Amino acid sequence: MNANQIKAALRTLIPLRQPVFLWGAPGVGKSQVVGQIATELGRELTDLRAVLLDPVDLRGLPSVNGDGVAHWCPPAFLPTQGEGVLFLDELNAAPPLVQAACYQLVLDRKVGEYTLPDGWTVVAAGNRETDRAVTHRMPSALANRFVHLDFSVDAETWLEWADQQGIAEEIRAFIRFRPNLLHDFDPKKSEKAFPSPRSWEFAARIIAASPEPEVELGLLKGTVGPGAAAEFAGFSRMFRQLPDPDEIIGNPETAIVPEDPATLYALCEALSKKAGDSTAENIIAYASRLPSEFGVLLVRDSVKNHRGVVESPAFSLWATANSEVLL
Repeated sequence: MNANQIKAALRTLIPLRQPVFLWGAPGVGKSQVVGQIATELGRELTDLRAVLLDPVDLRGLPSVNGDGVAHWCPPAFLPTQGEGVLFLDELNAAPPLVQAACYQLVLDRKVGEYTLPDGWTVVAAGNRETDRAVTHRMPSALANRFVHLDFSVDAETWLEWADQQGIAEEIRAFIRFRPNLLHDFDPKKSEKAFPSPRSWEFAARIIAASPEPEVELGLLKGTVGPGAAAEFAGFSRMFRQLPDPDEIIGNPETAIVPEDPATLYALCEALSKKAGDSTAENIIAYASRLPSEFGVLLVRDSVKNHRGVVESPAFSLWATANSEVLL
C-alpha cells in the first residue's frame, strides 16, 4: 500500500480503536504518515520508541499509600485523557521482554493499574526482518493483536507530497526521470547511505542551503549514496542550465525543444510552475510541440499547479488533439 492508501486505512482503523502495525523498509516515511494522519484527525500523538524502553518502564514504579498496599504509578509519557494515537515506533526492534510488556497494552488497553483512555488507539511500526535492520522476531501472540499493513514506496504519491512541501524542483524533476531511485535499498549491501524518501528530503534541505560547489557532491553522496548522488549531480548540472522558462513562455512557437529525455523532464517541471491565467495558452502551445508523453506531463502538472488552465480555450483544443494519449 502506498502512503495515500495507508492514510485511508488509518482513517478507518483509528476511530475503531483497532491496533495496527505498519511494516516497511527504512526511510519510507512510516512515522511521518502516522503523524500526518493524527493531525488530520485532530488527535494528539504520543510517539514512543519501544527500542529505548525497559520491560518495567510501561508499568511504572510502585508506591505505598496510607492503606499499606503497594500501587503502581504509571509513567508520565502514557496518556491519561483526550483522544490520540499512541505510536509504538520500532516495536519489533525492542527486546522480546519489552514486546511482551506491550501484549496487554495493545489488546486489553491496560498495563498493570494503568488503562489507556477510550479515545486513544495504538499504532505500531517497524522494519521488516528481510531489511537487515535491527529487529527481533515478533511473538505470534503479539502479532495476532494487530492489523498488519505493508508500506510500499510510490513515486507519484511522493511527488504529490513533495510538491506540497516545496521540495526543490530539481529533485522532483530527477525523481520523475528516475523514479526507481526514490527508494533503492538493497539489504545485502552494507551501504551507510542510500536513496529513500527520507534521504531525498534531507538532500532537498542541503540544496536549499546552497552549499559550496566543491562540497555539494560529497554531501549528496553521504545522504543518498554515491550512485544516486552521481546521477543526480549530472542531472542537476543540466537542470541549472535550462533555458529560461519565461523566454519559452514568451515564444512558445519558436523556442527550442530539447531531445534529451532528462532535459525534457526538467523543463516540464520548471514550466509547470509558471502556470497561470496569463501563461496557460502559451504553455499549452509549447506542450503541443513536445513528444506526446511529455506534452501530457507538462499540461497535467500545469493543471495541478493552477486549475484555471483547464478553462483556457487552448486546453480544449489540446485535449481533443491528444485524446488518444489521454485515454
